[in-house]
Amino acid sequence: MSSKHTIEVNQLRKQFGETVAVDDVTFSVEKGKITGLLGPNGAGKTTTIRMINYIIPIDNGSIVINGQTVSPKTQKMIGYMPEERGLYKKMKVGEQLIYLARLKGLSTEKAKTQIRYWLDRFDASDWHLKTVGELSKGMSQKIQFIATIVHDPEIYIFDEPFSGLDPINSELLKEIIIELRDKGKTVLFSTHRMEQVEQMCDDICLFNKGKMVLDGNLRKIKKEFGKNTILIEYHGDGSFIDNLSNVRINNRSTNFAEIRILDQQDPQDILRLAIQHAEIHKFQLVEPSLNEIFISTVGADNVKANREVVV
Repeated sequence: MSSKHTIEVNQLRKQFGETVAVDDVTFSVEKGKITGLLGPNGAGKTTTIRMINYIIPIDNGSIVINGQTVSPKTQKMIGYMPEERGLYKKMKVGEQLIYLARLKGLSTEKAKTQIRYWLDRFDASDWHLKTVGELSKGMSQKIQFIATIVHDPEIYIFDEPFSGLDPINSELLKEIIIELRDKGKTVLFSTHRMEQVEQMCDDICLFNKGKMVLDGNLRKIKKEFGKNTILIEYHGDGSFIDNLSNVRINNRSTNFAEIRILDQQDPQDILRLAIQHAEIHKFQLVEPSLNEIFISTVGADNVKANREVVV
């Protein structure tokens, strides 16, 4: 195994009855990087994560973590936050966090210090005596996150960490995950919300229907797709957009459109047409969004099926 790779997944397969949930998946997670497993719900991300965490058995293939085949021993190297949050509803927040930190090997004193620090970071220092049952979904999510990171492991795995969080807390969580990476930790997380990945991930693995359809360095992948997307802001008659050929309209609102150019269409032709119909405030040629890369990679057949869960 390469010393720079913390997790190596090789030809991984998992089947439940007739359904192949994970089909011949191979990727690696580099030390000190944030890697995103992306794709719609049901694409195989959570099943892969559960196998990495030694929660469900592998049918075929292998997973190696820090040079060791997955086992109860490798479980202890990981801070794992599952998609279904598992807190004890009747326990007080402070007691619960100390209990979970002790399970991970921290002394009571060290646990108290760490818990105090993280509750302060999440603006939750007065939650010690609240029971988990009193917490909203977003508050409960913060406590689960603290329970995952409190023992300071080398590897963090988060399954849909942003679900249930408002924009302010999503931003805080994102900031902390980037901090962990900057301290040399290895982070793997799954999401179907592409826009968060753009701002955080070093590497991505794109899943669709149990298979991995694209993986690698995010910046490189975007560069390879080239500047094939137009962002246009205008005032006036936007009906010219309906008459464009060899394009795909990805995103459109009253005075804005994101347009993917297909088949070598000349962006200048689009600009000339736009000027004839509306006052143009912005016309920019950019690399495609991850959402657009996903649609392009899995093909038009899947666009309608995936649009709701991917965006």
